[in-house]
Amino acid sequence: MYTVCRLVTAVLLAATLAACSPAQEPESTPKPEPLTGLVAGLASGLVQVVDLTQPLNAETPIIQLPPPLANTPGFTPHLISNFDADGPGWYWNWMEIGEHVGTHFDAPCHWISGRDLPCVDVLNADEFIGPAVVIDVTAAVSDNADFVATQETIESWEAENGRIPEGAWVILKTGWGARASDGELFFNADDSGMAHYPGFGLESATFLTTQRNILGVGTEAVGTDAAVGAIADPPFPNHFTMHGAGKYGLTQLANVDQLPATGAVIIATPLKIEHGSGSPVRAIALVPAS
Repeated sequence: MYTVCRLVTAVLLAATLAACSPAQEPESTPKPEPLTGLVAGLASGLVQVVDLTQPLNAETPIIQLPPPLANTPGFTPHLISNFDADGPGWYWNWMEIGEHVGTHFDAPCHWISGRDLPCVDVLNADEFIGPAVVIDVTAAVSDNADFVATQETIESWEAENGRIPEGAWVILKTGWGARASDGELFFNADDSGMAHYPGFGLESATFLTTQRNILGVGTEAVGTDAAVGAIADPPFPNHFTMHGAGKYGLTQLANVDQLPATGAVIIATPLKIEHGSGSPVRAIALVPAS
């Protein structure tokens, strides 16, 4: 009987101690690292990298402004050494180039409407990265090389794909990038010298800067404005409106046909040129594998 009492007492004491002791919390599961999925996706091929940059060389087409306006130089490499007496163990060059040559970034201070707004050196680096909105107008451009995007162009895209997300790069897919290696085809000038290529215009720029919160716009042509913007009021209305609103531009993009309408992310980082109005870029897109 004594043994039984001792056993009951021990059980009751253990139960009392257990009831009074704080419950042990289960071991927490470590939070996944934010970029683990991206790294794994790149390694597995579930995330692909698309190069949006045209080759940069002496044949790269550059915009030609009429006299008496000054024009930018193109790209000219100058050899420093090539494993020779000037540098037996290394090869390198220096280069002559304008800020707005080849695939490049336009900062707000590039245009008179944004002359007091930031240049490339003071822009926050997180503003070079954003979701891609790719508006396919290749069919319209095949019928009219002077195609100008309008508010209807954008709203029609949104009707099928949803509202343009915050901080997006809005890219016009025109097929014009296929012409980039041939200056004559790229500018598509008529007998009077007037160029003909597609792009954004006043209506689309006004809508995007007032009704949507985007990073900027991009095109496959030499500028973000359609060529007919040169004779619009104001001249080059997309530049005037977009940069006046503190937005950015990307031009002479390549491989836009490899981008989906939504789901990609564009990274376009200009050189940190002091008070630079723009810069050549190596633009890329992260795209989910189809």
